[in-house]
Amino acid sequence: MNTENYERKIKSDRVGKDHFFKTRFQSPIPEEERDTFTKLNYFDADLDYRFELELEEFENKESVKIEDTGGNLRDFLKWGKFSFEINGQSCILNAYKSNETETRLFIPFKDATSGKETYGAGRYVDLEEEQHKLGNKWILDFNMATNPWCAYSNNYVCPLIPFENILKVEIKAGEKNYK
Repeated sequence: MNTENYERKIKSDRVGKDHFFKTRFQSPIPEEERDTFTKLNYFDADLDYRFELELEEFENKESVKIEDTGGNLRDFLKWGKFSFEINGQSCILNAYKSNETETRLFIPFKDATSGKETYGAGRYVDLEEEQHKLGNKWILDFNMATNPWCAYSNNYVCPLIPFENILKVEIKAGEKNYK
């Protein structure tokens, strides 16, 4: 993949998201902050954090409950896992679905930047089958890692990160702390 084209695409995606957050009533940015909001904070795009991986799909999709920031338990299916390496360290992240017909994979994670450069409660990568699957491989791109909306406002309740999806490595990609 051409680095220059990739960086241009990431920048375009980010400009679009920033515009949405500033101008749309659905934005998680509190209305009183939107006049002064300019953009989110991001790590520079880095192809080292983009992976094409096979999902090791679990034969038995375990039903799990994931606590959210409101103290509620949400039902998910543990769908499979991705295995990859960052800076020579082996990493595994589980992927979840909200139900059997869902086409989106939800990958919540924390890493060594959580609570420092990135949101303390963790970040998410969402993978849509139509956009992020090439043949039998998924594109797991941490440059697309987002903060949950509860990072911007207490009006939102978001799933917490399962213990098994806490990584010891730094993932210096995607969104940084909002403020």
